[in-house]
Amino acid sequence: MINENKILQVIAEQKEYIQTINTCKWVKRKEENLFELDSTLAQVVIGVRRSGKSTICHKVLLENNIKYGYVNLDDDRLTNIHTEDLNLVLSCIYQIYGTDIQYLFLDEIQNVDGWYLFVNRLLRSNMKIFVTGSNAKLLSGELATHLTGRYNEIHLFPFSFSEYCDFHKIDTHSITTKANAERKHAFMEYISNGGFPEIQNLRNKRTYIQSLIEAIVTKDIQKRFKIRNIDTLRKTTNHLINNICQEINYEEIAKILGVTDNTIRKYIDYLRQAFLVQLLTKHSYKSKERIRNAKAYIIDPGLQNHRENSFAPENIGWRLENIVFIELLRRCTNDYLDLYYYKANARSKEVDFVICNQNKAIELIQVAYEIDNTKTFNREVSSLINASETLKCDNLSLIAFDETHDIELQGKTIHIISAIEWLLKDNYI
Repeated sequence: MINENKILQVIAEQKEYIQTINTCKWVKRKEENLFELDSTLAQVVIGVRRSGKSTICHKVLLENNIKYGYVNLDDDRLTNIHTEDLNLVLSCIYQIYGTDIQYLFLDEIQNVDGWYLFVNRLLRSNMKIFVTGSNAKLLSGELATHLTGRYNEIHLFPFSFSEYCDFHKIDTHSITTKANAERKHAFMEYISNGGFPEIQNLRNKRTYIQSLIEAIVTKDIQKRFKIRNIDTLRKTTNHLINNICQEINYEEIAKILGVTDNTIRKYIDYLRQAFLVQLLTKHSYKSKERIRNAKAYIIDPGLQNHRENSFAPENIGWRLENIVFIELLRRCTNDYLDLYYYKANARSKEVDFVICNQNKAIELIQVAYEIDNTKTFNREVSSLINASETLKCDNLSLIAFDETHDIELQGKTIHIISAIEWLLKDNYI
């Protein structure tokens, strides 16, 4: 059993950190509006490591003048915490914060096996619970099974481009030449460096990103799923990061790495559960096609450049597509919409994104960095028009780097919009 004095020391030191917080310096996140402070439901924030989950919870609680107890279970001194120790942790929180607290913030709770039994008991006693976790398993299995709907799920991503501009004090409204140039420069920096909050003011971005990937691979995946072949997992991770926006060929990766395709399928699913990789399935009414033809994207563009063995191609078009995908994922998740790509057959040009409300397509989106080339432009718009007829959807968009206007073609209106303008839009659908 873990020593009580050690727990008290950890919680007291973590409280000292909270007392130094000045939320005025923190970027406002749209997800702040999703918290239900007076609800009897546990407020559960999930997302990739270091995306700001702890920060947003502290921000919401502090700015609403709520007295709360806090423990971060990702502290190395608490690595041996077990379910039976959680009551002692609660006792230590009461000793540090007082017994009158009504709110409890449990950070990186997935590190304790069986944690959900403890949380469920606290919910039954009318305690208001905030929970964060860096593993999708937190929801897909344990929460859904053991809390039986008694949670409010909030997905948090690294900074969007809008939040990135807010952090760096970029003028997102002025139409002057200087402001436009600043936004374009900021966007190219965002494509390269990404939106992890802590990386923004670091000079040594490579060390940060490499340590982040290693923490995800070892702590969130290897330790949890008891993987022995860590080298294959690392190589699979690097392969997917280097080949974003592409359909996953499980058999080919397995052959290259000398393992079974079932092993690769499991490893990629683990990467998805840890939010490092996100999968986009094909729009099809056949379940086997949706399962078989998934495409891989990464959670943040900064992961491509700042790491060891980085051989990601300098394809701005793919990087732009990845950024659009993550932004769509952010918007669609919060609006309960579904996201797919569309490809009629193996020889046809695909439509990058299909947004659906249940089984009805409500917008088709194509992404192209440059549309000055006539051949490229015709290919992109013809794919939209063809898909429009098949999917019965006339809401068509083409996101390009630096153009905004509408065109009429074959009786269809296609909204061409610059990536920067689209990313900075406050509202979506």
